[in-house]
Amino acid sequence: MAEAPFSEITVTIGASPPARLDKALARDAPEGHGLSRSRIMKLIETGAVLRDGVTLTDARAKVAEGDSVTIRMREAAGVDTVAQAIALDIVWEDDALIVLNKPAGMVVHPAPGSPDQTLVNALLHHCGDSLSGVGGEKRPGIVHRIDKDTSGLLVVAKSDRAHQGLAAQFERHTVTRRYLALCYGVPDAGDPRLRGVRGTSFEQGNILKITSQLARSRHDRQKQAVVWTGGRHAVTRARILDSFGVPPVLALLECWLETGRTHQIRVHLAHAGHALVGDPVYGGRRKLSERALGADAVAACAQFPRQALHAADLGFTHPLSGEEMAFSAPLPQDMGSLIQSLQRSHMDTKE
Repeated sequence: MAEAPFSEITVTIGASPPARLDKALARDAPEGHGLSRSRIMKLIETGAVLRDGVTLTDARAKVAEGDSVTIRMREAAGVDTVAQAIALDIVWEDDALIVLNKPAGMVVHPAPGSPDQTLVNALLHHCGDSLSGVGGEKRPGIVHRIDKDTSGLLVVAKSDRAHQGLAAQFERHTVTRRYLALCYGVPDAGDPRLRGVRGTSFEQGNILKITSQLARSRHDRQKQAVVWTGGRHAVTRARILDSFGVPPVLALLECWLETGRTHQIRVHLAHAGHALVGDPVYGGRRKLSERALGADAVAACAQFPRQALHAADLGFTHPLSGEEMAFSAPLPQDMGSLIQSLQRSHMDTKE
């Protein structure tokens, strides 16, 4: 692939500049070029930043008011990932971003074992030349992910500026993300067992709160595990929307994230003893009582092929316009049918 041509940006350092070159450039660089501090640091490292014709290679270099600094950047280049014509359920799209409803079974990003047929492949085809570039490449900006077999809403940036704005909101935990989940058992504040599970507590309104660190499992690198030292801070909240069985043996939960870690809801609910129905990694196949639930409902749960988890609501501030955005996606057919089966069986069992 031929190298993309260079373009130059001249930055004049303003009054009372920060002590470091990278901070000063991040503050004073004109908007619209996607020059986050992390990207500026990479440009400095690669010799792309000059003052008076002299290359600056230290991000900590001192600058003064009135200094003229040149940044040489390559125009956004194409990526090797192939564009593929894959149908997408687009909920919203403008020049800055796309909100879409991802089906279960679709991987978000190419990786070993999933080199194509991913969301990124589909977006490259759908967006075409409307991608202005993220991180120096013409690619969609993936600011968050949902697991392959989780369905629901994702927001993707089409430009560096949108990517930075969205990423900052995720970092500050100001993005609203609400999930619907079907779990084993009923996580109720009246359950004495939960009072003995480390990291679990209840807030007003029978809201289950799970707080821990999450890290890769020492026994299986494909899994996440609850830990108490190291790892990354994670907080999940959940409340019961419905329960099924007589006595109740399953619950439909509304879950929302204070943080967004890999597999967070799945790991946290499994830690609390309420793993998701259909989750092959953290839940396993639990034996359900036909007497409590009904034979048809037990069979429907046993046959459900994935974790019963759906990203139903997504809210954020538009990174360019500042408008508050809110989106909802209905349950997909498979999960909706499962819950309808449980509701019918629940009514039959009660009768």
